Amino acid sequence: MRKLVAGVFVLVIASVAPGLASAAGRPTVAFPDPPAEPASASGSPQTAVLAGGCFWGMQGVFERLVGVLDVTAGYSGGAASTAHYEIVSTGTTGHAESVRIVFDPARISYGTLLKVFFSVAFDPTELGFQGPDHGSQYRSVIFYANDGQRRLAEDYIRSLDAAKVFAKPIVTEVVPLAGFYPAEEYHQHFLDKNPDYPYIVFWDLPKIADLEHRYPQLVARG
Repeated sequence: MRKLVAGVFVLVIASVAPGLASAAGRPTVAFPDPPAEPASASGSPQTAVLAGGCFWGMQGVFERLVGVLDVTAGYSGGAASTAHYEIVSTGTTGHAESVRIVFDPARISYGTLLKVFFSVAFDPTELGFQGPDHGSQYRSVIFYANDGQRRLAEDYIRSLDAAKVFAKPIVTEVVPLAGFYPAEEYHQHFLDKNPDYPYIVFWDLPKIADLEHRYPQLVARG
């Protein structure tokens, strides 16, 4: 669990089996591909907003993908007035720590983002927490921007459950995007700025390693 004390992050590591960190609790099976998507009518960048626990690791994973143009850590699910770390951390705002992903649909599809989301970024069977981080602000959510994103997300979750990829049912919410509010500057690109930070080493760098191992073709080089 992360806490902010006098402007300094303090890591509280719960009693967790170290083996979970090696694969971030991920199953090692091959993940099915998402449903086929209709061709984009526009070459303009598109946006996905996803929540899956601490946004440090989520941002670190998605900003490494080919075709991803920008990733911002932030808050979704609550009001603009409560979109501040100290308030969101109370777990009473309705916000979830999220990432806004701007991507080029000609280079990477929304479905591919969902595949990485479920297979690498977090554990979708954990309800109201991720790893050591507990509270509604760490729940997993797909905030869809349109009906196309909603259908793809719901269909993919059904296919993952049907294939029994996970031992337990997926509890990730699929809800409309009402707003996204960027987090404070010190949260942005925290993984890359602080690769030796204990939380990053234990929980997030294994996700990067898993991404590079599973999907080397999706990882941007250089």
